[in-house]
Amino acid sequence: MSDASSVIDDLGRENEELDRLVGELEESRWALATPAPGWTIAHQIAHLAWTDRAALLAVTDAEAFGAEVEKALASPDTWVDEAAHEGAALPPARLLAQWRAGRAALDRALRAAPSGTRFPWYGPPMSTASMATGRLMETWAHGQDIADTLGVVRTPTDRLRHVVRIGVRARDFAFGVRGSSAPREEFRVELAAPSGDDVWSYGPEDAAQRVTGPALDFCLLVTQRANRADLALRAEGPDADRWLDIAQAFAGPPGAGRAPKGEGQ
Repeated sequence: MSDASSVIDDLGRENEELDRLVGELEESRWALATPAPGWTIAHQIAHLAWTDRAALLAVTDAEAFGAEVEKALASPDTWVDEAAHEGAALPPARLLAQWRAGRAALDRALRAAPSGTRFPWYGPPMSTASMATGRLMETWAHGQDIADTLGVVRTPTDRLRHVVRIGVRARDFAFGVRGSSAPREEFRVELAAPSGDDVWSYGPEDAAQRVTGPALDFCLLVTQRANRADLALRAEGPDADRWLDIAQAFAGPPGAGRAPKGEGQ
């Protein structure tokens, strides 16, 4: 099985897990407010449906995707929210059907893509595996908001290794998007896998600066679904410590993050 096929399979499993959360929701519950300010459960699914459509265009019609990039450049501060609001206004059953159809079409397109192909995106061009990984990261992160809203505690899986990989690779981006120079030296990152039987490691073993802790907590941090103060992550070294304050796995400007638990209550 190719690396791309493995990631696409995991993306499908992540989508199926989220579908089990929302597929049988009463219509009124789609309007529940999630931890993302101004976004309901409907907004979360609408955003995923919209980004799946954008990814499908990137894979199948680069010219049409270019038009989407132009829209983003024209309204950089509002385009994501506008798309989410538009989708959230649909009846839940229609929105659910659109999300399911869109992700199925993307699955087919990714599997059919010739090996070695790179697709345009809002940042650097992406390989098939990278596109699937990005979609998995977003699906997991927005699914976390929905799970939190519904009071559901999800069992973390080793699919999180894909989210971890993006978060580690985005280290320099997190510094750069805040106008800071990235550290010259690599960090050592050691994270306990959800299964408890493995440690996912990145960077040289003898690195002077390190980040350690549970993989789940790292994923919550880099997707900005939890505040660092509420996570069991440890940094050794000033640059590694700074990174945990600003880490993000997603493209675009820095996010506002989440307040520590209990703040404002």
